This record gives sequence, structure tokens and C-alpha cells, in this order.
Amino acid sequence: MTASPRARSEPGADRVAALAAALVVATFAAFSGVIANSFLTYDDDAYVTNNAHVVQGLSAKGVAWAITSDDAANWHPVTWLSHMLDVQLFVLDARGHHATSLVLHAVNALILFLLLVRMTGALWRSAFVAGLFAVHPLHVESVAWIAERKDVLSTLFWLLTIAAWVRWTEEKTRGRYALVVASFTAGLMAKPMLVTLPLTLMLLDVWPLKRAAIPVLWREKLPLFAMSAASAGVTFVVQRSGGAVQSLQGLTFATRVANAAEAYVWYLGKTFWPTGLACFYPHPGHVRPGLAIGAVVLLSCATALAVRFARRAPYLTFGWAWYVLTLVPVIGLVQVGDQAMADRYTYVSLVGIFIAIAWGFGDLGRRSQAARIAVSTGGVASIAVLLALTRIQVSYWAGNESLFAHALAVTSDNWMAHNGLGGAFAHQGRTEAAIAQFEEVIRLRPAFGKGHYNLAVAFSQGGRFQEAIEQYRETLRLDHTFTEAHYNLGKALDEEGDSAEAMASYRKVIELDPARADAWTNLGIDLHKTGEKDEALKAFLRSDQLKPGVASTKFNIGLEREALGQISDALAAYEQARRLDPSIAALDAALGRVNRSRGARYEEQSRWSEAREAFEQVTRLTPDDAESWAHLALAYQNERNFDRAAGAYREAIRLNPSLVICRFNLGILALKAGDEVGAVEQLEALNGLDAKLAESLQALIQGRRGAASK
Repeated sequence: MTASPRARSEPGADRVAALAAALVVATFAAFSGVIANSFLTYDDDAYVTNNAHVVQGLSAKGVAWAITSDDAANWHPVTWLSHMLDVQLFVLDARGHHATSLVLHAVNALILFLLLVRMTGALWRSAFVAGLFAVHPLHVESVAWIAERKDVLSTLFWLLTIAAWVRWTEEKTRGRYALVVASFTAGLMAKPMLVTLPLTLMLLDVWPLKRAAIPVLWREKLPLFAMSAASAGVTFVVQRSGGAVQSLQGLTFATRVANAAEAYVWYLGKTFWPTGLACFYPHPGHVRPGLAIGAVVLLSCATALAVRFARRAPYLTFGWAWYVLTLVPVIGLVQVGDQAMADRYTYVSLVGIFIAIAWGFGDLGRRSQAARIAVSTGGVASIAVLLALTRIQVSYWAGNESLFAHALAVTSDNWMAHNGLGGAFAHQGRTEAAIAQFEEVIRLRPAFGKGHYNLAVAFSQGGRFQEAIEQYRETLRLDHTFTEAHYNLGKALDEEGDSAEAMASYRKVIELDPARADAWTNLGIDLHKTGEKDEALKAFLRSDQLKPGVASTKFNIGLEREALGQISDALAAYEQARRLDPSIAALDAALGRVNRSRGARYEEQSRWSEAREAFEQVTRLTPDDAESWAHLALAYQNERNFDRAAGAYREAIRLNPSLVICRFNLGILALKAGDEVGAVEQLEALNGLDAKLAESLQALIQGRRGAASK
């Protein structure tokens, strides 16, 4: 048997370290621009910024959710934990999240380099493979898109599993095999694309490790194949339940096979000519005979050549098999998502092609000194060109507008890019531009419910509520379970003054999601408008139960209780609202009203201290309310606090000079204090306002004078 490549002389440690350092520098040079990029609304919101679990950072509750969650139509708890850790470290500063992905990519390139050196002893070829991996533009999507953290993270565990496998082949201990299983498990929990990893280990066993016969290689990997099968089953169930897997009726088997063949060839083409890359490539939805036949012919020829050169150039067979096998889970035979292909799917798969290129040109370089120089020069030049292209491609991922505008520039009929660009315009407040993009979406894809929904939202933002209502209804015709469409339809109907229809929409939201506090609130508002105060109160109380601590809900509860005559309960609700948010515009007036009602009731019952407390509160809240100052003065007067009573009467008169009873009572208080001049002053004012009260006050003044003369 041929000696293992690892038996050859090992490359010098200094040269390995120097090339490793150069590799890291090249990686950061190619991708450094990602640090300035922002979060996108293209899945970054689902994975991080709008994910209620992730934005809480790491916690026991978050870990439990990550392990059990099927959000984003995937089961990948390690990926969720990675995002939570980033939030824990960087909160929602996109720079930190991008830096993590970049570091992981650099580590992957470094491990790939060291692994190839260890397995083959070929320093420069290994460095070239790792360099292509590090700076190729097809890998930008995996690194620059925060939502695709699962690519760089799962590949880290893929490479660590290979490293653990290589160590196990050197000394077959249980501990080393357990490390293989642990690394593989973590990888599957980061992204299930690792299901083909056992097959790649088989390939490595044949070349470059040159191990035992095939039957033995199968048996020792049976636990790993079992893990792959289990992961594939879980993934299919989760993605199907999450709506990510397209129905077999939607895309025929022939269509999926044809697209898969085209994708294999397309990825190869973009490997050598990586321009015109986009974040989304629309699926044609049908067989294109010419392209499909051409792709099948090319793939067949490539496979035949790989088989023919299996002995003379095993690296070609290895590279081609690696490429074909690792793409199987994402090539579209089971269609996941709406895309025809995606750059991110090549993150691991192109390693095989890169190995075939590096070893193939390496062999060509052995033929002569001139060939060696040509190969070396070409290798360096290709890395430099790819690095420059990658820097440009990274810039397109800077934000939503640049990302989707570029996709539209390099693809045709790209409904998803129109949808994304429309969202970017809507976020910027460019409503008419957003409407134009969303109208193009539904022209290209009339059955895309989210497109109709986005158009409806844009119409609402532009105040075009009737058109918004039509689009919401079309959205719901396509998907009657779209909760947010029901909710926003209700809001648009409210804007058009159709409370009855709006309530029907809110009730549908509650039927679909009984925990929607905002739907209960809006239902309560419409019930209030229609005079159904008891039902409105029930709706507001349910909203408060579902989402406690919302000031506006407390305020609405207060309004309903006030309307129902539940004054004490209304006051309690208003005070709670005030503690939560004292800036609510109508709050002071509402508190004034209920305190005025309380004060009047206490006044009728001659409970003067309680009346005084109530009217003191009213005058603090609404200091321009002359009537309340008058009632407060009366309470002070009955508590025999004559100085304060006089002050309150004066304030009431200042605010409303026509309050004759206040002048009369102030005149009486003046007489009690021995201030006849003050009493006469009020008498003179009353003479022009109320003759009867003036006559009564004059009689009191004269009586006071008579008593004094005696």
C-alpha cells in the first residue's frame, strides 16, 4: 500500500506560520468592509434584531428556547446561542455581530489550511486552497449576512470534526471518536447541511489519507450516518411545518432536477467568473430544455473525467465528488425556499473544486521551471483579483437599498429584490417609491401574499386607505391565517370610519392569536365608539392582563370606568397611567374630571375633608378651572380654614370674575375677619352682577355696623 502522505517530511513550522499569518491578513483585507455594514431587514430581523428571545442575550430561558425552537423554519440551537452571545457582548451594535462572523471565517480558512498541510504535506497547494476559500466572492453572502452565521459556524464544526477524525485514524480510542461525535453534533445543531459530512470523511479516507478498504470505512462511520439521517428527518419536518419546503405540486420533479443540474453548472461558472452575484436568484418555475440538457451533458462529462483520472489524479476525483455530494442537501431536489440557487450554498462545497484546481495546477507546475513560474504567478494574481472582487461584493451588503438595488441590476424579474428594495424605501419614508416597487412585485408574482401585504402597508403610510383595504383583502384571500394582515386591515377600516368591519378584523386576529394585546385594545376602542362600554371595558382589561404596564391601556380602562360611573376605579386606573407615562395629553383632564366628580359627591354628603382633597387634586391638575377653585374654597370654609378659603375664592374670581357666589362668600369671610373694606369691595362688584346677592351682602354689612355701634 502507498505510504500515507503524513509520512512525508513535514513543512517547516516557520513557513507554515508565515503562510498562516498571510492567510489571515488576506481574509481581513478582503472582508474588513463588513464591519461598517448594518443589520438588514432580509432575515437579520428574524434572527437578531426583532427576535424577542435573541435580543435578551444569554439566559437559561433563552437556552431552553434555542433548544426547542423551530423559528426561521430550522432547528439550529447552536446558531441561536451564537447570536445570543453576540447580543450579550455587543447588544445590537451590528459591528460586533459582523466581526464575529468575520473572525469565524478567518478561523475556518486557517483550520482548512492546517488540515490540508497535515493530511497531504503539500504546503503551497494547501495555502492556495485556503486562500481561494478565504477571499472568494461567492463566500461573501455567508460572511457578510448576519442571518447566515450558521454557514461560518457550522463549517467551523465541520472542519473540527475532520480534524478530530484525522486524529482518530492515528490512534483509534473511544475518547477521540467521542470528540468526532461531539464536533459533528455541534455542527448539525448549527446547520443541518452537515448531513453529508460522513461521506466527505469517506472521501478523505480514500484520498489523501489512503486508508482501508471501503467496507471497513462504511462500518466505522455508521454512528455518524445515523446522526445524519436523524438530522435530515428533523430538518425536513421543521422546514415543512415552517412553510419553507415547496410542495411537489408547485414544482414538478422534472423542474427540480433540471434546476439542480443548472445550479451545479452555474456554481462552477461563478467559481471561475464570480461577477453578477446577487442575494437572491428567482426560480424559473419550469424546465428550460436547452439549459437543462446542456447542464446534464457538462456534468456527465465532468463526472466521466473524474472517474477516468481516479488513479492518475485522485485529487480530481476527490474534488469533484466533494463538490457534488456536499451540494446535494441544498441543490433543490427538495426545494427549500423560493430561490433557484444561492451563493451561500457553495461555502463548503467549493473546497473540493479548490483542491482539484490547486493540485491540478501544482502537477502542471512540475513539468518545467517556466510552468512553475506561470502557475505561481497565476495563483498569486487570482488571489489578488478575487480579493478585490470580494471587497466590492461586500460593499453591496452594506444596507438594504444597496443590496437589493444591486440584485436588480444583475438579475431579471427578481420579485424578491423588488420586495426588499420596496421595504428599504418604505423605511426611509419614500412611500411612493416603495409603492412602485411593491406593485412590480405583485406584477411578477401575483400569488405572493406578502407582496400584496407590503403594498397595502405602503398605501396606508401614504394615506391611501381604500387602496390599502383592497390589498389587505387580497392578501387574506391568498392566506386567511395572516394575522398581521387582519390587524392592519382593521386599522385601515378604522381610518375609513368603518368601526363595525374593523371590529370584525380585530376579532379575527384574536381568534388566530388570543394573546394579541394590541388587537384587544383596538377592539375596545371601537366598542367604545359604538357605545358598548361594558364590552369595551372587558377588552381593555384583557389587553392589560396580556400586556401589563401599558399606560395607554390603563388610561382607556379609566375612561370606560368613568363612563360607567365607577369613579373610584377610574381614578385608580388614571393614577396608574400617570405613574407609567405622565405625558399622556388627556390624562390631567381625565384626572381632573374624576376628582371633580368625587369632590362633588363628598360635598353633597358634607364630607368636607375628602371634598377638599379631591378639589385640591383638581386644581393641581387643571389650575385654570375656576369652578373647582370655588368648590375648594367652600370646602376650606366648611373646615373653618378661612384664610385658605379666601385665597381660593380670590383665585376663582381671578379666573372668572362673574362667579358671583364666590364674591358673596368672600364678602362674608371679610366680615368674619373684621375687614369691612374688603366686604364693601365685593358688594360693589356684586351690584353690577347679582342684585339679590348684593342686597343680602349689604344687609350683612349693615348688621355688622349696627352691632358695632352698640
